[in-house]
Amino acid sequence: MNHQPTAFQLFLHRILMLKPVSALLSHILPPADEFALYLTRGKHTFAELVGLPVIELDTFGARTGLRRSHPLVGILDAEKFILVGSNFGNKHHPAWVHNLRAHPECVLHSNGRSGNYLARETDGEERTRYWNLALDYYKGYAAYEERAAPRKISVWILEPLTISQPD
Repeated sequence: MNHQPTAFQLFLHRILMLKPVSALLSHILPPADEFALYLTRGKHTFAELVGLPVIELDTFGARTGLRRSHPLVGILDAEKFILVGSNFGNKHHPAWVHNLRAHPECVLHSNGRSGNYLARETDGEERTRYWNLALDYYKGYAAYEERAAPRKISVWILEPLTISQPD
């Protein structure tokens, strides 16, 4: 279940969305979250401190087919997860977007559970709906969208194929 950020976490979001801060975080946060996930056996990340719901997504490389793991903000909507390919507002899509476009089947780890999911990119009204839901969790996506222009930030839905018992 997703929880709305606290007032203090929303204050932190305002700092995190600043261009120099997010530029720095784009290099530091993914490896730091991977390390935190490793140390806590997939239970915690640094991004949780600011109230963002983090999942671990395993994709298969677009060119290599090799399994790749990515800690990402994953917003739960019923049994689906929403992912935003913001890449901190950088001009190019994150690697996991390319991987999902080539191989939409993926494995998602969240709250001690793992499952196989099928990813699809949204567009039109569906994208708008999920984009607005993502903005409810992190207003920084709007700043990232401006910085990423003319690239359109992709919004993804992951629908479950199978879900395992707790790890």
